[in-house]
Amino acid sequence: MYLARVIGRVVATTKDASLSGSKLLIITRLNERLEPQDFTLIAVDTVGAGKGETVIVTSGSASRFAGTLQQSVVDATIVGIVDTVETDAGVSDVRHP
Repeated sequence: MYLARVIGRVVATTKDASLSGSKLLIITRLNERLEPQDFTLIAVDTVGAGKGETVIVTSGSASRFAGTLQQSVVDATIVGIVDTVETDAGVSDVRHP
């Protein structure tokens, strides 16, 4: 799993049937300082995340264990919305206003 920030959404009227009804969000991966990395992808949202929020993402085959995605073509799934992050540098409140 890793942290990412939601930077947009994708609307795809035509898509694989296994994605029918799924909310697709554009995310950018964050480094240990919570700064965006040069890594952007599309993830299925299972928790109701929105633009600007910091989220927990699972990827690979594990991403299909969330919700009803077992038989889908998903490679990345948003499984949590982050409130705070605690590291050696301290506690960061990352909730989106």
